[in-house]
Amino acid sequence: MSTTASRANRLFIMLAGFFLTNALMAEFVGVKIFSLEDTLGIAPFEWSLLGVSGTLNFTAGVLLWPFVFVMTDIINEYYGLRGVRFISWTAVLFICYAFAGAYLAIGLAPAGFWIEANRSLGVPDIQYAYAQVFGQGLWIIGGSLIAFLIGQLVDVTVFQRIRRLTGEGHIWLRATGSTAVSQLIDSFVVLYVAFVLGPQKWPVAQFLAVGTVNYIYKMLVAIAMIPLLYGVRRLIKAYLGADEAARLRREAHA
Repeated sequence: MSTTASRANRLFIMLAGFFLTNALMAEFVGVKIFSLEDTLGIAPFEWSLLGVSGTLNFTAGVLLWPFVFVMTDIINEYYGLRGVRFISWTAVLFICYAFAGAYLAIGLAPAGFWIEANRSLGVPDIQYAYAQVFGQGLWIIGGSLIAFLIGQLVDVTVFQRIRRLTGEGHIWLRATGSTAVSQLIDSFVVLYVAFVLGPQKWPVAQFLAVGTVNYIYKMLVAIAMIPLLYGVRRLIKAYLGADEAARLRREAHA
């Protein structure tokens, strides 16, 4: 039987592909900071914490990271600890490879007509804009990758422990509980590496305040994603069949 003849193997390839695509895209689109209030067309929400104030501004990566969290829990459910660790390390290697390719592309000499054509479209220096979008600072890249990997490994461990306590039921509890712990770490590690250790040297109050607001937002999104988690689980059961789905879950947590 070929590797792709098994539905369980094809399912892992599909889940892994969706996981990797979202993780990779989130890293690149995350360079954009957007205003949540302006996007929703509502009045600015002025938060104040630890003497630091601001509005609800987030990286555009938050559009895609929630799907990574859902895929992490789904892969954990059906392929266990080894499956999540494998795909997490693979994602880190792919992201490093992608950024290396982006830096090589930035270093290529731009064609004169390309610069002129974009200048007429309202982009004064397309080469500079290209470098700004695709060439994120090494501190940000390093912080994001370290936070992602630590968060993933913590997520799968907490998920497994809650599952041992709850058994087959309460997937919402182990999914939300594991996300609560992993994203607490992720939210602060990325900021600490990128903006405290990095050249900006954020003060502790700013680091804690921004990290807390980001964490609260991520948890609200994680809770909102619970129906999607159950929806994906139903689709997998329909695709594999009840017996095969149950077998995968048993083997994943044996």
